[in-house]
Amino acid sequence: MRALFLGFGNVGRRVAEILADRSAWPGLADLDVSVIGITTGSKGALANPAGIDLASALAEVRAHSRFSGHPDASPLTSPEAARTLDYDVLVEMTPLDLPSRGKGAIDHIRTALTRGRHAISANKGPLAWGYRELRDLARERGGAFLHEAAVMDGAPVFNLARYCLRGNVIQRIEGILNSTTNFILGALEEGTSLEAAIAQAQAIGVAEADPANDLDGWDAAVKIAALANVLLGGNLTPEEVERESLSGIGPDRIKAARERGCRIKMVCEVFREEGRIAGRIRAREIPLDDPFALVAGTGSILRLTTDLLGKIVLTEEEPDLTTTAYGVLSDLLSITLPDPAITR
Repeated sequence: MRALFLGFGNVGRRVAEILADRSAWPGLADLDVSVIGITTGSKGALANPAGIDLASALAEVRAHSRFSGHPDASPLTSPEAARTLDYDVLVEMTPLDLPSRGKGAIDHIRTALTRGRHAISANKGPLAWGYRELRDLARERGGAFLHEAAVMDGAPVFNLARYCLRGNVIQRIEGILNSTTNFILGALEEGTSLEAAIAQAQAIGVAEADPANDLDGWDAAVKIAALANVLLGGNLTPEEVERESLSGIGPDRIKAARERGCRIKMVCEVFREEGRIAGRIRAREIPLDDPFALVAGTGSILRLTTDLLGKIVLTEEEPDLTTTAYGVLSDLLSITLPDPAITR
């Protein structure tokens, strides 16, 4: 299978590292993938219909931060590559663009699906702002549109619903899905100031230089909208999700919660309300014996409430780049080793 990578940031490079050293991962023995193109926003691009040597591509980026000296260097942009290269699956790993409402990534995936190709997205924007269109286009043109790495790294959120919850109607979703705010809340509980907690999160790479999108709930809003659209059949946009900012949570509120035997967590929720899908992100007091209270550091948790199976909880501890890369690899495996549950 010939793959086109759009984006070669931390996740894209980790996927490439694993594919370049496939013998170290026995579970990937049947994954037959050749990467014929890689495009980036700032590092240049590579293209080779016979397949790019991923080890040399990684070495070039490490040494020079660009592809310009690589023998497969190409002037192609991401839109041009999606439109012109001969690939079987497009893997969208560009950064989330909030101001454009995910337009670039949506356009890339739309191009691939229109051409009858498969598309994988590690970008949550297409699910939050374009899921119905892209899902329907994939069905019409005979491609697969998969997105396991878009929410909760590589934890099998969408695969769980697709394969294990058939016949159930998911009625409510709750989760702790933003690593930055969860890390900061943990530091605040230990008496650290908000400014120092943000600095700690930035120092370990959890928070961006400008953490506003995390603190103000935008990252979580995009994730919960994505989950609502895929798992509840909604058409919810992040702008419609009610958001509470972590910046308004002071030490007195955290202390009072602990005195009541609770811990404050930023919880994302999406649910059916009066015939519509509604979503919100708010700081909730969680009893210490609730699984949500045990999610520490950069961990995540998701609770699905279903009509037949009741409540299912999925927890992820200490995710890293390999965790997220697995989400992409899982989707590649689903396409190369098809399962009848995937709609073609």
